[in-house]
Amino acid sequence: MLDTQVRRYVIVGNGFAGTTAAEQLRKHDPTCEITLFGDEPYPLYNRISLPPMLRKQIPEAKVMMRTEAWHEEHGIALKLRTPVERIVPEDRVVVANGVSYPYDALLIATGGRPNPIGAPGSEGAHNLFNFQYLDDTRAISEHLETAKVAVAIGGSYIAYELAEAFSTRKVETHWLIRGPRFLHRMLDEAAGAYVDAAAKADGVHMHYGEEVAGFVRSNGVATKVRTKSGLEIDADCYGVGFGLTMNVELAQAAGIETSKNGIVCNDELETSIPGIFAAGDIADFFDPILEMRYRMGTWNNAGAHGKVVALNMMGGSQKYHDVPEYSSLLFKGQTITQFGLSPDLQPEIETAYKIDAEKQWYRALYFWQDRLVGGLMLGKGNRAGKRKYVEAIKAKERYPKPEWDALLDWTA
Repeated sequence: MLDTQVRRYVIVGNGFAGTTAAEQLRKHDPTCEITLFGDEPYPLYNRISLPPMLRKQIPEAKVMMRTEAWHEEHGIALKLRTPVERIVPEDRVVVANGVSYPYDALLIATGGRPNPIGAPGSEGAHNLFNFQYLDDTRAISEHLETAKVAVAIGGSYIAYELAEAFSTRKVETHWLIRGPRFLHRMLDEAAGAYVDAAAKADGVHMHYGEEVAGFVRSNGVATKVRTKSGLEIDADCYGVGFGLTMNVELAQAAGIETSKNGIVCNDELETSIPGIFAAGDIADFFDPILEMRYRMGTWNNAGAHGKVVALNMMGGSQKYHDVPEYSSLLFKGQTITQFGLSPDLQPEIETAYKIDAEKQWYRALYFWQDRLVGGLMLGKGNRAGKRKYVEAIKAKERYPKPEWDALLDWTA
């Protein structure tokens, strides 16, 4: 006899990974039941569109990717403002608002939450923001309407996005970085100098080696930031980019294996408990191409995870096989493209690099045990050869060290 049982899927987290998985499940199984939980009051929106929204280069309507009506049309039960309280693997249910939702396969795509700055005077300051969610973007944008001076704090991509938005909005901008340069675990001194020049060309005041000691407060508002070196900056708006803490608590309480990076899963994105999967930022997954475990917090990676994990939730055995990539403008004068692994993810990586001072280009290739595993291209127009590099990574090509410099000249 044919198995006519309707499959039940539960997805915790309605970001790009979770919503993509729900869409793929519906595409491949028209009769299944899908329940999708989200903490925020919004259906899926495009997080990589939040910076241009903050810069007032696109309207909020362009950020929204799905509507509640879309979920209804696709038979996806969307539960907004509904945190999941617990997972009960032995009963194959999740519990939210006291209601049990049974599942045949469960996906955890809970991502991470921004780290607070934690400095004295920061807690509860009405004009000090993290930058992760749509509501953050709205609040920062409102403050920038009247702000004269703004401060971005941190050496991360998020801190860069804040600094660029502040300067684009014609607000005097200061950028405080505790380390010696932007992305100092990935960029060396030469690459950092190009980013520094691009920031200063946009009028950003750069402050390196500066760690925040605290804030001066008045009526619930931060009026001044002080650093441990004694630097003081009076400002109207402060933005913090200190990375993310992964939302692993739900998984941990259910007995699912976690690590310092997220939820541990295999190359099919299945966790230590059969039938429970993880995807997106939260997944500490084994990559069969790079042959190592890591976590990749990029938008493209989340979407690719969503497609793969949906097939495996249905009983497939699809392995994640993409090489993660990231591209961004860096102020008006620079661009950055990064693919594969980088030294911040694997400390044993060795680097070969090349500088074209005339074009202000920087190119680095990353090798691990003589295998090409990643690279970085800095500079407008400096993307030639990327596809060939990605194919070499997928092919697990090995190159003796004397050949590394020649690879930097690939253009095809």
